[in-house]
This record gives sequence, structure tokens and C-alpha cells, in this order.
Amino acid sequence: MALIVQKFGGTSVANPDKIKAVAERVLACKKQGNEMVVVLSAMSGETNRFVDFANQMQAIPDPREMDVLLSSGEQVTISLFAMAVKAMGEDAISLLGDQVKIITDKMHTKARIKSINTDLLNKHLKAGKVVVVAGFQGVTEDDNITTLGRGGSDTTAVALAAALQADRCEIFTDVEGVYTTDPNICDSARKIDRITYEEMLELASLGAKVLDIRSVGLAKRYKVPLHVRSTFTETEGTWVVEEDDKMESMQVSGVTYNKNEARITITKVPDQPGTATKIFKPISDAGIIVDMIIQNTQGEAMTDMTFTVPRTDYKKAMELVEKIAADIGAESVSGSPDIAKVSVVGVGMRNHSGIATTMFDTLSSEGINITMISTSEIKISCVVEEKYTELAIRALHKAFDLDQVA
Repeated sequence: MALIVQKFGGTSVANPDKIKAVAERVLACKKQGNEMVVVLSAMSGETNRFVDFANQMQAIPDPREMDVLLSSGEQVTISLFAMAVKAMGEDAISLLGDQVKIITDKMHTKARIKSINTDLLNKHLKAGKVVVVAGFQGVTEDDNITTLGRGGSDTTAVALAAALQADRCEIFTDVEGVYTTDPNICDSARKIDRITYEEMLELASLGAKVLDIRSVGLAKRYKVPLHVRSTFTETEGTWVVEEDDKMESMQVSGVTYNKNEARITITKVPDQPGTATKIFKPISDAGIIVDMIIQNTQGEAMTDMTFTVPRTDYKKAMELVEKIAADIGAESVSGSPDIAKVSVVGVGMRNHSGIATTMFDTLSSEGINITMISTSEIKISCVVEEKYTELAIRALHKAFDLDQVA
């Protein structure tokens, strides 16, 4: 007997018929002798509908009340799911985040899980019930409802799997797994059978939307085997697991991109101790995440500073940086929101040379100029003009033989 946590997203539970289909799938797994914990998202489109309602009430909705509102979507799906299971002759119980005691910090709308009390979950599992838990939500120690932000149901599922020491956590979605690149851009993209936690973390951080980055981080920390698969087929998906020798033989596992990028350059910044802090601390204090940073020395006393921020924060960042530049005596500020970051990822980079050269040569041969470069042990990222994104992805996918069946 195995203890399995299964998570189903909004498209999987978009209406009563789909909820019934999910219930049938879960019960088929239970009848194989498994204990089942199910985490559900709100029905597809519901969260956006609630956000629209909130915006009609307040120009900037109160974060606490926003969490109370947004958490109601999952309450609907878990109760309907429990009813469906009961109608099929099995027993189930639905539980909200505060009933389970998924304790979070106090950061409303983007809370982080601090602890989970498994007593109630284990009690119902021992009674033979399917336990269905509302994803995306928790509660503070002083009993305020919180939500976990984008991808929060993935995080809930993995956190529950870790707390319960589950044998595996299955993330069901509308795709069949993790692909070598975006199939909507590259027809030859293929599903990856197994990928490491480290590779998946990089892909998630670089724009791949299959898994939330926090859920992957939790899975890695607690060694929870993750299985990403489709709700609508029985096909084996992608396993996210610890690294093995076969994985190291691949130079590159995937190519990804992120168009939510903008570039800002401050020219002729005084090159002296403390200047970087004066630039980046106010940006950090404003809640703006800085990604890539490049410094180009212009003589002995001056330097140019170029960095990227999320495109959604571009206007806010530019206003702030223009003020900073004036305060520190920099010459000018320029920027562009029309950029994208393309990246190659693979644990095999540790043992293969020439990957950066192949990437640079490939982009050059397509007439694509690189304006910024960032690397890690298993990743190389290049900033290019946004209009070349699709061309770059297809060219890199081919250059690293990712269109070949493994």
C-alpha cells in the first residue's frame, strides 16, 4: 500500500462533469490499495472572476479580505468532489486549509507555509476515507485565512506529501508532462521522462509554467518524488527526481524562455564603494526583483550598470531608477521592455565543455544579437530582442539535438 498525494488544477475541475471524472480517476487508484490525499484548485476562471469583483469594490483591494474571497473557490471544488466520491459508493471528506492547520506566515496573498499538522489527515486516512484538501490556502497562527499566491495548489500538494511522508506526489494538469521546450513554439519538442530537481528548479525560475518553483524547491528539500502528468490521458508523465548517471550524459535537457523581462541601464555611474547598494536597495525595498546584472567599467572613475527586472515592474522601476541616478550623479538612464531571456538547462553541463560556445554560435548564425549573459552550474541564459524569441528557441532546440528521441 502506498500513500499518494494527487493535485488537480483548475482546468481538470472546470465543471461538475470534470470533477466526477477526477473522482473516478482517484477511486481507481484507491482500489489498487492506495491511501489517497487529493488537493484541488478552484474551477478554471473562478479566481479571475473573484479578482474582478474585488476591483469593483476597492481600487487596491485589502489583502486580508482578498484572501478570504480568493480562498472560497477551492471550498466549492473540494465539497463537490467529496459529494461525487460518496455518490460512487466510497467515503470522502473535504477539508479547508484552516481545518488541516496548514500554518503560514502573515504575508497575505503570497503567504509561505510554516508547518502542517497531520493528525486530522491521518485520522481520516486510517478510517479509509479519501481526504480532499483545498489547495492554495492556509491560516496564520492568529486564525486569519491566507493564500499562497500563483501556483499555490502545487505548493500545498508537495507540502502535504512531505509532511505525510507520502510515497509520491502527482501533479495533474492539461499537458502530459515537462517538455524539452514549449510545444506551441517548436513542433519537435518532446516529453522528458525524468528530470532532476535542480533542472526543474532552473526551468521553473526561467519561465517554464508546468510547475510552481516553490513546489519544486519543497520536493527537492524533502526528496518527494514528483510525477507531472495529464488529467485527460493515462500516459506516463515526467518524473522529477534526484540526479542519476543517465541524466548526466545529456548535455542539455531543455530550452526555455521568459518574455516577462525588461532591461534598464544607468550610464556613467560613479565607480566607488557603496554605489551598488544605493542603486539596488531602493529597488529591493519597492518589492522589485532584479535578475541579471552587468557592470561595464568606463575609465577609472565611471561604470555603466545594466540589469533586468520583470516587465510588469518596468515603469515603476524606471521612475525609481531615474531618481536614484540623479541622487548618485549618474549621467543618464535608458531601458527597453522589448526583450526576452532564452536559456538552456541541463545537469550534463557539469561534465560537458563547449555548451556556451554552441549556444552563442547558434544565435549568431541566426543573426540574433546577445545583450546580456548569465550562467550557473547547469544553466546559460542570454537576453535577446523579444522579436527573435521563437527563432532562438527553435534554433537552440535543434542545435542541442533535443528533437531526437532519447
